[in-house]
Amino acid sequence: MTSLIPTRHLNLRDFTPARVSLPVAGHSIATNEVLNFQLAHAQARDAVHAVLHLSSLAQRLYAELPILAGASIPVLELQSNAPNRAAYLRQPVLGRTLHPDSVTKLQPASSDLAIIIADGLSALAVERHGIPLLAHLLPRLLDAGWKIAPISLVQQGRVAIGDPIGLRLRAKLSLVLIGERPGLSSPDSLGAYFTWHPHPNRTDADRNCLSNIRDAGLPPDAAAGRLLWYLEAARARQITGTSLKEGSIALEGTPKSAENAR
Repeated sequence: MTSLIPTRHLNLRDFTPARVSLPVAGHSIATNEVLNFQLAHAQARDAVHAVLHLSSLAQRLYAELPILAGASIPVLELQSNAPNRAAYLRQPVLGRTLHPDSVTKLQPASSDLAIIIADGLSALAVERHGIPLLAHLLPRLLDAGWKIAPISLVQQGRVAIGDPIGLRLRAKLSLVLIGERPGLSSPDSLGAYFTWHPHPNRTDADRNCLSNIRDAGLPPDAAAGRLLWYLEAARARQITGTSLKEGSIALEGTPKSAENAR
């Protein structure tokens, strides 16, 4: 008969980064844990208010992803209708639409996928994990024959900013890589939202999402494989959202490149 380990010998903190089983000093939480909480809270606040510098990110993309030049994929720097960070945080709707000056930068041309990189609620997540994710994803997409639209970098952007961009670029799918709302243990979590036939009337129910893309969560290389599988399935079935679920899609109904990515 298998013996069970007594509960008193288990340390829940060995199984989760969550703040459980905190040490105490007397009747209070230990000072070190209080300080760690304050540090995590400060890091989350800093992540929310940090500014994404588009020109610097664009330079890094060209320098670290030579495949962009090889495949003639340009990088565009765009701005939402949120004039600054304060307005972006207080009026979310402003981050879902493009500034008129940015709209003119988008030249319509049919493509399979429009990739949008937006700061969201954590520019830190974009700076740390956006390029590593694309380094794994772009070669797989190009090898699978995907036609990629210009990559759009958006300052003060929300998830729905991918809808007008994808529509303007005439892309079949949009993929928005965006900084997620920071948690007290993850100020740098990146989310990937993809939408079939993007247009401004799309809702969250029409999208799929991979979240917590970071080294301590879903690593960029693993995320790239899952994204390719989802994108291939979405293109084959011409749907995204609640109708597209990983467990409900038969592998034989998806393209081989997506099957190999699993």
